[in-house]
Amino acid sequence: MPVKIVPSVLPADFSRLGEETAALSGAGVDRIHWDAMDGEFVPNLTFGPEVIGACRPHATCGFEAHLMCWRPEELFTRYVEAGCELLLVHPETLRQPHQAYRQIRELGARAGVALSPATPLTLVEHVLDVIDLILVMTVNPGFGGQVYLSSMEPKVAAARALIAASGRPIELEVDGGIGPDTIAAPAAAGADVFVSGSALFRYPTRREGVDDLRARALRARGEQPGG
Repeated sequence: MPVKIVPSVLPADFSRLGEETAALSGAGVDRIHWDAMDGEFVPNLTFGPEVIGACRPHATCGFEAHLMCWRPEELFTRYVEAGCELLLVHPETLRQPHQAYRQIRELGARAGVALSPATPLTLVEHVLDVIDLILVMTVNPGFGGQVYLSSMEPKVAAARALIAASGRPIELEVDGGIGPDTIAAPAAAGADVFVSGSALFRYPTRREGVDDLRARALRARGEQPGG
């Protein structure tokens, strides 16, 4: 699968989210990542579907919502209506995970399973028929700007092997501490989608950040940027 750069809006100026969303979209990102936190499943509180929906007209790229909250299935419809084409959910927050992933797809969106560092990969083995993406968290979810956990790289490689054995076109995403000094390792381990927040926002321009991170990931996979 192609390398995809998917910035998180957590480091953005929340008072200018529409403008920030437009700037990211114009920088050539593949999707925009929305971290929806409830203050209970993770120790932080961010935004819900109303805020995401208000920003949707400002971008031409896709939106994905990472639902870090208990019982997210109660709001699946709202997030899809807000313009999210992909919903990422933590299996431990769901009453019936397999049914929840099916529900997302029945709503016309794609379903992703998000795995916190301590959550085993075994939780996706029996739902591969109803998911479109596996997200391996490379930090503990809740806050941006955390240090990348290199100990998750074997988990990324194991997820890539599981996807290959399934024969299905499932994306493999990493999220947490991804920047110019860390993106190569998960790319070499098999990841193809990279969520970057604080590191991308530190580049002089959003476009430079997207292009540099994409080039570094491609080189780590043995591919030439622009080739």
